[in-house]
Amino acid sequence: MTTIARITLLSLVLGLSACAVQQPTTLPPIPPSGPGTQPVPAKKPGTPTTPSKPAKSLPRTSASFAPPPGGNSHWDARLGVYVLDDQTNTFYRQRTYYRWNNGWSRSVSPNGPWEETDIHGVPSGLGRQFHD
Repeated sequence: MTTIARITLLSLVLGLSACAVQQPTTLPPIPPSGPGTQPVPAKKPGTPTTPSKPAKSLPRTSASFAPPPGGNSHWDARLGVYVLDDQTNTFYRQRTYYRWNNGWSRSVSPNGPWEETDIHGVPSGLGRQFHD
């Protein structure tokens, strides 16, 4: 065997042996998260526990869709869109704003310009909620 081949083989064996000797690291468990989950408070020994009701707050965000830039909205799971808090009948999903004003229109900005559309141009939850 040539010297270069021996050095290459030795380097490879040493490199792989370092991986075999290394201890695996374990990460702490991830606590559950999502709607209705709350952290469990620490309990003092000997104190009785009383079950607490889970908070029924509205989710502020969707797990699938990003909120509109600028905030001031909340996720409505029934409609499948974000509802803008400071603009009446204005909604957001996937970089598009939707507005109901005796008919549908859509825009890439909450301030327009608005383009008229029909029920087929809005998310299905909005189409069921508002009718022409």
